[in-house]
Amino acid sequence: MTKTMSIRMDRENYEILSEMSKHQSSDLSKAVRELVTRGRVLLAVERYKSGEASLGNAAEVAGLPIGQMMDVLKEFGIKSRIEHEDYRQSLTNLAGVW
Repeated sequence: MTKTMSIRMDRENYEILSEMSKHQSSDLSKAVRELVTRGRVLLAVERYKSGEASLGNAAEVAGLPIGQMMDVLKEFGIKSRIEHEDYRQSLTNLAGVW
């Protein structure tokens, strides 16, 4: 379900959003939604990198599946903190599901 909200922002940010929407031939709402989505991903990357979030938590913040979050972290040059034993255990858990 979508929600409607109004926000206040300074002129400079409004002008940047307006330019983005013109450049992408879309409306202002779509530009805001895109920035929020990108912001969630960046926040997740920062939290994972600093150790504040696990891979699963980071994926949840970003709104992405874990595999896609792993790809995003790789794009940012952030190495996985998953230990070999954790990986083996996840494979064992996965095998138990099937």
